[in-house]
Amino acid sequence: MRGRLTLLVAAVGVLVMVAFLVPLAGLVRTVAADRATARATADVQRLVAVVGTAGSETVRLTVDQFATDTGREVSVFLADGTVLGAPAPRTPAVTLAARGQSLTVESAAGREVVVAVQGRPEGIGVIRTVVPPAELSAGVTRAWLVLALLGALLVVVGLVVADRLAGTLVRPISALSAVSHRLANAELDARVEPAGPAELREVAGALNHLAARIQVLLREEREQVADLSHRLRTPLTVLRLEAESLRDPDDAARLTAAVDGLERAVTGVIRQARWRSTAAGGHCDAAEVVGERVTFWSVLAEDTGRTVTLDLAPGPLPVRLGGDELAAAVDALLGNVFAHTPDGTPFTVRLAAEPGEVALTVADEGPGLPPRPPRRGVSRAGSTGLGLDIAERAAGAGGGRLELSTGASGGARVVLRLAVAPPATA
Repeated sequence: MRGRLTLLVAAVGVLVMVAFLVPLAGLVRTVAADRATARATADVQRLVAVVGTAGSETVRLTVDQFATDTGREVSVFLADGTVLGAPAPRTPAVTLAARGQSLTVESAAGREVVVAVQGRPEGIGVIRTVVPPAELSAGVTRAWLVLALLGALLVVVGLVVADRLAGTLVRPISALSAVSHRLANAELDARVEPAGPAELREVAGALNHLAARIQVLLREEREQVADLSHRLRTPLTVLRLEAESLRDPDDAARLTAAVDGLERAVTGVIRQARWRSTAAGGHCDAAEVVGERVTFWSVLAEDTGRTVTLDLAPGPLPVRLGGDELAAAVDALLGNVFAHTPDGTPFTVRLAAEPGEVALTVADEGPGLPPRPPRRGVSRAGSTGLGLDIAERAAGAGGGRLELSTGASGGARVVLRLAVAPPATA
């Protein structure tokens, strides 16, 4: 934008200079020619008195002396045909002047000045001189050069001023763009200093107000999510008491462990809502987390008649994702298997180390994925419809991606790829 504004001013400045300097250059040439003609005419007028009253010999001597002093060749045509001074042909202008009319005409040799002189006994005499083109244009080239330099200087000054003015517009716009990008990157404390014209200052104020409003809305939303999550603690406490009151110690321990896991998940939701912890903020051992979650879901798989095939690469397998977030993603993928396949459907969980990443594959032998995966919040099985979205966001936070495909048996095959975490430094 700054370059375009400067180019626009340059174009306008050049056009104005051309429109101004071209007529001025023509006027300079005309004035120079008229000045040379007036000077020649004044020189010739000095001989009028001598030519009109003196004899031929006196006129000859005077004209020769005049030519020597001024360097201007002058011819005097007498009525009897005598030509005194510089030899020259009797031109049409001289013939016309012999009738008593002084004039100036253009000729191939330059500008011809003829003056009629009356008072001689033999008739009207004519004094003739020629102003050559070099004298007519004397000083014109220098004047044109001065005008060209002046025009160039004015254009340069205009460019400098335009660049400064464009800077006062571009810098605030660049600041607005930078702050908008920072806001897009979740730097909600970014603010822009209002500067520039009134319109840009108004836009800056509106952007700051928008950023502040976004902060307020997000804060309110986080508090609502945290409050909603906190309400789950009461039924969890009741559920824990019910689990501890079971007579079978194994069942009590199993349910208590399940309640503990659910309570940790609720605590993680509260923490994320209040302190905006992100999934990219930690590392974990994928082998340990996946093994723990598969063990947890294996109990339900046994109750529903499902065969679980677990293929875990030997750990540790550090990935760039927090343990709670990876556990939530694994629970979402395994929960989808139970929600979208009939009882007795076997499934496979495989965790493998690949170059630069760790791949978690969950494949079942159910009906497979629909032609169009449901959008966030929509489910065919009466669930929340957030399972794949949770896994996809976890993959993005872990520097990887989520891949959906159909397995060899026609069932769903989901691959969660996560970037390998850098080695810990001492």
